Amino acid sequence: MKPTVLFSIAVVLTGVFFANLGFSQGEGYSLRGKLTAEDSGDPLPFVQVALFKPGESRPVSFSDSDDNGNFSISAPGGEYLLRFFLIGYDEKELEINLNGNKNLETVTLISENQDLEEVVVQSSKFPIRSDAEGLTINPSQNLSNLGGTLLDILRNTPSVSVSEDGAITLRGSSGTNVLINGRNSSLTQNLDQIPASAIEQIKIINNPNARYDAEAEAGVIDIVLKKGENLGTHGNAELTYGTRGRANTGININHRTLRYNVFAGYNFRRWRSIGERRTEREIFEDEETLTQNTNSTDENIGHNLNFGADYYFGDNIISYEGFFQTSDDSQVNTLFSELRQNETNDLVLDYVRRNRETEADDGFDNALIYERTFDNKDKSFKVVASNSYRNQYKIQNIDIYRNTLDPTPENLNGMERAFTDEKRYVSIIQADYISPLSSDAKIEAGIKSNIRKFDNDYIYTRFQENIQDFVVDPNVSNRFIYKDQIHAAYMIYSNSTPKFDYTVGLRGEYTFVDTFLENTGEANQQEYVNLFPSLQTLYKIDEENSLKLSYSRRIDRPTAWRLNPFPDITDSLSVRRGNSNLQPELIHSLEFGHLANFENSSLTTNLFYRHVDGQLDFVTLVEDGISYSQPANLNTSESYGVEFIGITDITPWWNVNGSFTAFQIRVDGSNVGEEFVNQGFAWNTKLMNSFTLPMGFSFQLVGNYESAEIEAQGRDLAQYYIDANVQKSFWENKGALSLSIRDIFDTRRFAGNALTNTFRQSFYAKRETRIVMISAKYRF
Repeated sequence: MKPTVLFSIAVVLTGVFFANLGFSQGEGYSLRGKLTAEDSGDPLPFVQVALFKPGESRPVSFSDSDDNGNFSISAPGGEYLLRFFLIGYDEKELEINLNGNKNLETVTLISENQDLEEVVVQSSKFPIRSDAEGLTINPSQNLSNLGGTLLDILRNTPSVSVSEDGAITLRGSSGTNVLINGRNSSLTQNLDQIPASAIEQIKIINNPNARYDAEAEAGVIDIVLKKGENLGTHGNAELTYGTRGRANTGININHRTLRYNVFAGYNFRRWRSIGERRTEREIFEDEETLTQNTNSTDENIGHNLNFGADYYFGDNIISYEGFFQTSDDSQVNTLFSELRQNETNDLVLDYVRRNRETEADDGFDNALIYERTFDNKDKSFKVVASNSYRNQYKIQNIDIYRNTLDPTPENLNGMERAFTDEKRYVSIIQADYISPLSSDAKIEAGIKSNIRKFDNDYIYTRFQENIQDFVVDPNVSNRFIYKDQIHAAYMIYSNSTPKFDYTVGLRGEYTFVDTFLENTGEANQQEYVNLFPSLQTLYKIDEENSLKLSYSRRIDRPTAWRLNPFPDITDSLSVRRGNSNLQPELIHSLEFGHLANFENSSLTTNLFYRHVDGQLDFVTLVEDGISYSQPANLNTSESYGVEFIGITDITPWWNVNGSFTAFQIRVDGSNVGEEFVNQGFAWNTKLMNSFTLPMGFSFQLVGNYESAEIEAQGRDLAQYYIDANVQKSFWENKGALSLSIRDIFDTRRFAGNALTNTFRQSFYAKRETRIVMISAKYRF
């Protein structure tokens, strides 16, 4: 289906639904009364009065009190919750059975300044919730996330692993579709810039249905930013300071009435770190061994701002959501290299490369959302138009010291410079409609267009002694432009009975990819159509136990930077490059699980299987003594395993939640070479103990262990670490002071090895991970 046709359908659908918009302010019985202040007896004007159905967040009907404190509101007969809201007064709620016209006469509100007896409300808000669709993470319930970023949250999330460079794997599979507020965004290219304090919750969907993009092998991670849901004015502020001058401060505030909601949040982050990396590679044919050691220091200063508004009129909501991000990063990486003969240990060559790098990132994401609600809460219509932009400008100044391992000014004998100007654009328009067919069944349909552009302009220069100036190297410099369009339509049918629920869906996606390498004039276009069925079922054995079964077919398209064939030669002996011949992966994913939910605990058990055709993986090839790391399509891969996620209140003051995931992986890359066939068993576990102590203290101990895991060549070694956190609450839990120690025993590092017919290689990388943080936060 051509893009213009899909856009025409979107316009027609939007027009039809907007033409049928209505305003329903419930009719039926009237409810009257007068509002006064308890301390003075004075009438209270401008109080917001609303009727809610129990368990629902949107009012059935609402009004304001007049200058004399009188209010009048009407709604159909039934059971309601009547709520009153006025800044400076405690919120009040009454249970109302509206079976006729009623007059409540006088209702009093209490000023927040009055002395009241202390009321303590205790609730068990679990940090992780498991349901038929996946997991929901509440970051605020894990003290290890204080002062951190999105990646810190994911490191403490069941089934998720985060690599040294921030890459995410889910149940051993890479390739996740990361969304912001349910939308694709260019800002997700740098997840370590999204602060934990700005995140309301994270949803992880391992086997998403046809409503979601079919993109990504492992599933969907949806980041929901804070915007404020409760009526009134609310906010929170957080300040964190840690070792090596690390700092993170943020504030979020929202004001919501029955007619509108406005919200904003700001975060400042300064993060400093040091690290080292060691690599050893032996090339069998040359009988030589290369040893490399890298020392690094870096500092990142970033600002994040999220903001928006919702306006409610009748059964309609219009919303705007924006997110702005800017950061400056500076790094110094010093690489020491030695190449020696194996038999004699004679030095073949040695050199030092010192790379002083600065990077400026700016990004902006905005969305306009229209939502139409109906009297039937199972019916809805939603249209979203969004656009995001990200610009990264990087400067690298590389000093080269050949034939020495002493990087002093007198030994400097080479200089190089590199400039990277990278821009990303993502534009989306989508419409979703849900309508019940009966009391048990409903149908959902939608369309979506996703248009992306990636423009990477890379200029590499070398210093020429004879002219005393830098000259562009055309063999390395390049400009790579990537464009794609993904146009989709889906339909889902759902049915629910007291014992059995099921959802069956089908999604169709048309993909058009256009790449252009400017300096060679090489253009490449791809065009294809895929169908993606999905199935989700839930069988309710009893009130506590359920069984679930789900299946989905998915796709993982190669990213722009993987397709760019030009090399990154920051290290001339270890080169990283893309592959313009990559094809998308096609995935079949199956999951069977058991959900057990009790009053103070829950246990989820999942069996999962995933088969991938055309597995995308990085392989290392050695040519003329130089190693090239590049992505390649392997024949197949498959993984299968089991996952346990448990949460329980052992006592009123001790909560435990943990997970255990074990899986077998098999990779067949015999199309690349016989040494690219590998298989192995891997497992990981995460455990968090939370203790509520006397005098407002709480304590958490968080442990993570990830076993060794195979790759197409070799394996990554096991890693483990423990975090500890203590918090003291003040002012009826509105304020808190926390102390966090990450990686108490300084054990977290990344290491691995590879063995092929032509070479062996091992690496060890260690960042500064033992960090002490002090945080203060206040909720108002």
